[in-house]
Amino acid sequence: MIPFDYQRADHAEGAVAAVGDRSGATFLGGGTNLVDHLKLGITEPELLIDITRLPFDAIDPLPDGGVRIGATVRNSDLAAEAIIRQRYPVLSQALLSGASGQLRNLATTGGNLLQRTRCPYFQDVTTPCNKREPGSGCSALNGYTRNHAILGASEHCVATHPSDMAVALAALDATVQVTGPNGQRGIPVTDLHRLPGDEPHRDTVLEHGELITSVDLPELPRSTRSRYRKVRDRASYAFALVSVAAVLEIEGDTVREARIALGGVAHKPWRASTAEQALRGAPTTEESFRSAAEAEIAQAQPLADNEFKLPMARNTLTATLRDLAGKESR
Repeated sequence: MIPFDYQRADHAEGAVAAVGDRSGATFLGGGTNLVDHLKLGITEPELLIDITRLPFDAIDPLPDGGVRIGATVRNSDLAAEAIIRQRYPVLSQALLSGASGQLRNLATTGGNLLQRTRCPYFQDVTTPCNKREPGSGCSALNGYTRNHAILGASEHCVATHPSDMAVALAALDATVQVTGPNGQRGIPVTDLHRLPGDEPHRDTVLEHGELITSVDLPELPRSTRSRYRKVRDRASYAFALVSVAAVLEIEGDTVREARIALGGVAHKPWRASTAEQALRGAPTTEESFRSAAEAEIAQAQPLADNEFKLPMARNTLTATLRDLAGKESR
């Protein structure tokens, strides 16, 4: 690990200015991803600005009926918060399915959104990786691709985004509040992360020096039902092969509104807009759910080692919708 400077921020404006003034500076929250990368030599920052003492550690109701989550709220605290468990169970379930208890006690809301891919080639600095070193090539394309993307990938990168929380936030239509050198702005979570295209080294639309201060959840109708389902190699401390965050509004036996995001299948939380469109106004039947899932996965392009993700994604999405509708499996 190379030497670096360390400062503890007293206020957001100072933190933004300190990072914005130096190209080699970055923010430090829980550090559960960043410290790993420091040890592996993936990143070599000149300056770390510790933001953990900034006043972003609260979960507050908003006047419009939504909820504001501070950027430094710990994942364990967020998952256990009563208002989250009762009104946004999909988010609590996603948080509790991620990492380990020890990591959730340290990881923060803002940091979880900004964690980078767990692609083994990205984490091995002896191999070419366009995401780690632009223009060097993608080792995964001719390598081991079992955990890689089936949707939205490019010839430059086939890595997947690892966050469970971000998938739930995408399905909830959450908004990320940011402050930076050019002021404040709100970014829908669905627009925060980028598909790789020909710039896979850029994970998000954030500019250098922009700091996530909070995440806003919209108010949901009382009839809303939500669930997070994660398929992985073992019961805990494993990343998703496929995950589904689904938020449904059901009237009688008809789907009034559907919001769905998939994890483990793309470079970002994948908003399943094709399935959502197919479900709006559809009956709550096995046939409707399976047809919507098949329409979404029809656009997938699997790699040599991960064709199994196609039926896995179809079946996981269908099962999640069936559970939310209170239908028996068959």
